[in-house]
Amino acid sequence: MHELSVINSIHSIVLRHAALHKVRKITAIHLEVGALSDLEDRWMQHYFDFISKGGIAEGARLVIERTPAVMQCADCGSSFEMGKTRDGCCPQCGSKSLALVGGKQYLIKNMEAL
Repeated sequence: MHELSVINSIHSIVLRHAALHKVRKITAIHLEVGALSDLEDRWMQHYFDFISKGGIAEGARLVIERTPAVMQCADCGSSFEMGKTRDGCCPQCGSKSLALVGGKQYLIKNMEAL
């Protein structure tokens, strides 16, 4: 059910931008969703179809690209995919001072419209 509130926000943002650019019909919305996000593609599309019914985004497909979880080392500053650590250490300097800096986000990359 978490998807519903996220999709409602995405729908609102897309409609605002569509109005600014005098869009008549939205055909696709390209999203970037982090690998650690608990959003499920199937439910995102399901809720989008429900919310957009009767509007200019009705029938639009969500094109979802999953992005990897990214860690950053507090000691050397290098960033790397979470799966590239060895024993939970920075692959560059070996530090264990790591922070998650990407992987839970979702963002609208662009939309296809008429």
